Amino acid sequence: MFGLTFAVLLTIGVLLMVVVLLQAGKGGGLAAMGGANASTDSVLGGRQAATLLTKLSWWFGGSFLVLALVLSIMSSRGTAPTSVLQDEFQNGAAAPTPVLPGAVAPAEDGAAPTEPPAQDGDDPGGP
Repeated sequence: MFGLTFAVLLTIGVLLMVVVLLQAGKGGGLAAMGGANASTDSVLGGRQAATLLTKLSWWFGGSFLVLALVLSIMSSRGTAPTSVLQDEFQNGAAAPTPVLPGAVAPAEDGAAPTEPPAQDGDDPGGP
């Protein structure tokens, strides 16, 4: 159902672009609204005859908005919110043990623990 609705939304979006681009320019726009030329007709826009392309653009625009709202509701109800870190803690990955100076290194793969190398002045076998 989600995929079909999304395909219809994409189709309506493409049709809306085509219908808007096919319409003739009105010759006004933002450039005609400023300055001393601003009259009531240019600010509010005069009433013009509704052509087929104008009606189609309104219908396609409205249906695009409705389908986008429906898709956003459908996508939010599909899953419950979960924590991003939940999987990390459930895997049981142990934190690495800190290596302290003079401490015995932990054994890996069942091997015997290794002693750290002796430093100058810490030689236990010395005189």
